[in-house]
Amino acid sequence: MILELLQKVILASFDILNSASVWLVISFILAGLMHNLLSPDRLHRTLGNRKISSLVKATLSGMLLPICSCGVIPLGVGLYYSGAYLGPTLAFMTATPIINPAAILLAYGFLGPQIATIYLATGFVAPILIGMAGNALAGRELHAPGMEDPVEMVNLESGAETSLAQKLSSGLHWGFFNMGVSVSKYVCIGMLLAGLMITLVPASFIQQYLGSPGVISLAGIAVLGAIMYVCAVGHIPFIAALIASGAAPGLAITFLMTGAATNLPELISMYKMIGRRTVVIYITVLTLSSLFVGYLTNLYLLPGFVPFFDLTSTRQTIGLANSLVFSAPGPLRYLCSAIITALGLHALWPGIKRALLKERAA
Repeated sequence: MILELLQKVILASFDILNSASVWLVISFILAGLMHNLLSPDRLHRTLGNRKISSLVKATLSGMLLPICSCGVIPLGVGLYYSGAYLGPTLAFMTATPIINPAAILLAYGFLGPQIATIYLATGFVAPILIGMAGNALAGRELHAPGMEDPVEMVNLESGAETSLAQKLSSGLHWGFFNMGVSVSKYVCIGMLLAGLMITLVPASFIQQYLGSPGVISLAGIAVLGAIMYVCAVGHIPFIAALIASGAAPGLAITFLMTGAATNLPELISMYKMIGRRTVVIYITVLTLSSLFVGYLTNLYLLPGFVPFFDLTSTRQTIGLANSLVFSAPGPLRYLCSAIITALGLHALWPGIKRALLKERAA
């Protein structure tokens, strides 16, 4: 019985990892290149402050990237440790998974112009609010250690100018063997916890709960979205089906916000690499704002709301959205999952080794 449960947990965890691993590896590459090619002084001037303009820039940058909440971890943490303040970092990490061009198109195609416009506006405003809260409420974690003043790039050899090839090589090394090892450890732990939750709470039960308007509450859907692994693009059709079956329209906004922008791997990584207060700020402001917008949406659209359904328009939108979404082939997903697992095991091995030695000694 225990072995069967363990097998189901591992398979569910690997399935979740498989859906996010390609974006994680891409994010390691981008984070490494950003770390070595982006001028720290310029980044510090642009995002290393409490200005609203910095939050807007971080939010707009995040809205253009079609990356899930797991894939955004290395990029967000990379920004933070390259000189960005906590506010812009949180704004970027919130906007990226919630809103992207493909998600916007699908929202207009499946949910209709009313809900989609609210979703788009919320996807822009909520990250800025979270960023403002991060800047205002942060303590020592307002910026990464050693980032009190702008930093300069260090040449590989004193007196010698670093070549582009050296910067690329050094950046990729940092992205995988510094950032990648640290993040993968917490991602693997988070994936196992998520796999355990999915195994103990079957998908059929979740769908039955979500699909029954009689028991749905905004608070319940916010909590459920916060602990589930949700991709905004993948869940918009599901949310549209729930609304068509009678669920309140505010459900869509609340679930997509909390579901797309939070999951266990992300929260664990944020807790370990930035701090506990950061997680509290992030999850509190995100959940409260999603509840508030969901409530206002219901207030504005109910009663008399008619679910949107236009088969011709939906088909056209799906085709356009699919052209914006990168679908990785199976072998590439397995390769990237193996890379993440190897990096995670590399980081966890010293602790595992110590535990084994204690076991033998006892």
